[in-house]
Amino acid sequence: MNVSFPSSGRTFQKCHLAAEAPMKNSEPGKGTATTKTRSTPSCTKELIMNSFALLRVLCLFAVIVAVMSGCGDPSKKQGQKEAGRVVLFTSHDRIFSEPIVREFERETGIRVDMVTDTEAAKTVGLVNRLLARKENPEADVFWNNELGHTLVLREEGVLEAYRPKAADGIPENYRDAEGWWTGFAARARVILYNTKMIKPDEAPRCLADLTHARFKDQVVVARPLFGTTFTHAAVLFTELGPDRAKDYFRRLKQNGTLIVAGNATARDLVARGERAVCLTDTDDAQGALLKGAPVEMVYPDQDGAGCLLIPNSVALIRGGPNPENARKLIEFLVSAEVETLLARSESAQIPLRAGIEPAGPRFDPQKIKARHPDWAAISKQFPKVKTFVETELLD
Repeated sequence: MNVSFPSSGRTFQKCHLAAEAPMKNSEPGKGTATTKTRSTPSCTKELIMNSFALLRVLCLFAVIVAVMSGCGDPSKKQGQKEAGRVVLFTSHDRIFSEPIVREFERETGIRVDMVTDTEAAKTVGLVNRLLARKENPEADVFWNNELGHTLVLREEGVLEAYRPKAADGIPENYRDAEGWWTGFAARARVILYNTKMIKPDEAPRCLADLTHARFKDQVVVARPLFGTTFTHAAVLFTELGPDRAKDYFRRLKQNGTLIVAGNATARDLVARGERAVCLTDTDDAQGALLKGAPVEMVYPDQDGAGCLLIPNSVALIRGGPNPENARKLIEFLVSAEVETLLARSESAQIPLRAGIEPAGPRFDPQKIKARHPDWAAISKQFPKVKTFVETELLD
């Protein structure tokens, strides 16, 4: 981090030692007075000048220490309640989240200290950090680009209930009834296929199609331990039941499905023609479409249960150092303004409110049949999903 020391506007004047006024001394018996001037010995002057030099060095050192104490990881200032400051933990891609955060700063004058994590562990890493500091929180707000791990924080007592007024236009099934979290601007789980390898009329139309023999050794999915893939697996465990969900994933594996680190990796393999089809999110699919890759996406199960829409979620951290500013930030994030910004971004996120124009016909929520899972029940499946994936899918 580059640290600059802005000028304070103060000027420091040199210290001058004034010579003593002349001393008049009349010797006895003489009518005239003689004038003597008493000068400061040179060693005393040197001592005084050295003292002022030392004082200046000490003052400069004190300033440096004061400035440097505010540098580094912004969350290390936890507990310091400052007017006009809020600490945000976010797993949303910085390229999309940072412009929104800066707009909030511009509109409110409140400084946002934004803490992110690596691409591979950006949700899990932040969640573990929040859990570790549960009794002495360093964050005020958690903005998750999915919902699953927000539900974990709710179960672990990390969150504080808050119902933002700005969320009134968001459908109730994307808001916690008690105010523990609020969803906004969703991504859909979609099938993406390479149009040079699969004809449109032969493309898979539902999740079950990915287990068929015609797609043997052609499917790629992200490891279902993180992010939206983890949430998607938990939804299947909830709706199908653990036994049927495990059977589905076993059939995927038996069909030669490749498991990779993340959704973007799965998308790239399909875009390059190394695999024919993948499961991914709409923002990753849009990235490939914008680059002109030979791909097309399908919203699965439109003739059945529908596809899964996974919203962003935002929550208030219990006992955070800046609760009032935290509430202001939450109000901003769930606003129609932010849903509009995310819809217009390259991530093409799907607005949950009615009346917000989507990125294009592909992302129109009115044309997408979505399933409506019981979000409160999903987090209870996380331990089962994790154990199954680690012991059977990744062996």
